[in-house]
Amino acid sequence: MNFAKRLAVIETHPIQYHAPVYRVLQQEFGVAVTALYGSDFSVAGYRDAEFGATFQWDTDLLSGYDAKFLTRVADGGATNAGEVTARGLAARLRAVQPDAVLLVGYSPRFHRDAFLQVWRAGFPRLFRGETTDHAVTRSPLKKIARDGLLRVFYARFAALLYVGARSREHFLRLGVPEARLFFSPYCVDPTPFQLHKAAHGTRRDATRHALGIAPHEKVFLFAGKLSPRKAPELVLRAVKHFAVTERTQTHVVFVGDGELRAALSAFAKESPCVRAHFVGFQNQTQLSPFYHAADAFVLPSRAGETWGLVVNEALHHGLRCIVSDRVGCAPDLVIPNETGEIFRAEDVNELTRALERVANARDGNARAQCMARADMYSTRRAAEGIARAFEFVLRKT
Repeated sequence: MNFAKRLAVIETHPIQYHAPVYRVLQQEFGVAVTALYGSDFSVAGYRDAEFGATFQWDTDLLSGYDAKFLTRVADGGATNAGEVTARGLAARLRAVQPDAVLLVGYSPRFHRDAFLQVWRAGFPRLFRGETTDHAVTRSPLKKIARDGLLRVFYARFAALLYVGARSREHFLRLGVPEARLFFSPYCVDPTPFQLHKAAHGTRRDATRHALGIAPHEKVFLFAGKLSPRKAPELVLRAVKHFAVTERTQTHVVFVGDGELRAALSAFAKESPCVRAHFVGFQNQTQLSPFYHAADAFVLPSRAGETWGLVVNEALHHGLRCIVSDRVGCAPDLVIPNETGEIFRAEDVNELTRALERVANARDGNARAQCMARADMYSTRRAAEGIARAFEFVLRKT
């Protein structure tokens, strides 16, 4: 394919939720994409501090678009996002000569240094990042300082892409004109999952059998890092509030790993005990059996949850989701009495009632509603938003 215009994307490393969007952007929307990555650690293998696990993503993150690396792990390059630097980026940009550049954040420092190099080189700029006001509690002074810096930062971009409702509100609050905003939703590529109807039945039965869970028992699933900001202990605390007959017919499955694993296991065994299963970190292609085995998904985060892409994953599998109001995607993906429930962060009583409502619901259309909602936040729609923003920027230059 002969591409007329080229977009450079700058990231610390290939990300399993971003790379499929760039592939669709090039293959379906005709935008030549060159991703300039600071390091290849996510495909070479690395240790995630929060997961407490060493792994490499088991899905294709490099095909369908042009990928270039400033450093590689095999040659002594950065082994995590915090170590990545923007050294050599300006020379790569001069070689690529893109028509515009997409930046995806301002933390860690790599992104700020990348922005300065792109700005000095004079390339038109687009921004798509995890932008919200809800995820972190700040002092009034810090809020004022942050707002001032971000107003100046955002003014340096020709187009900004919002990933959801809270992201859009954030940009508008900080004075970004509506005309420069484009919707490019946060999304997951469902290709690695087993989503057909037959897989749901067979995977559900086999996974429950392997875990010792009876077909009629209720299963709540948590997937993610077992860290304090995710508040996984709240799921156990809520189930401990169930009536005895209900609690003894309930299981909680934790997919993931992290610093709280031992404490969670011990807490589950304390009276009144909860039947909890810890299956450890699971890569993308290994997740579907656990989603199919569950009756509902729970993400009770207390802080730092700018979006929550595991909610997208759960909805793709037809699972209703119970999330705290600190989860960034809540207003986009979780529709009460339809695709799930939203509760106030840290409120165990509200979480308990939400779990009970979802567990006792008898809506035969829920699975289809959840999958339809997930489809609204697709890689194609994300790529379409970037393509529209790119065209807008080219018209202005």
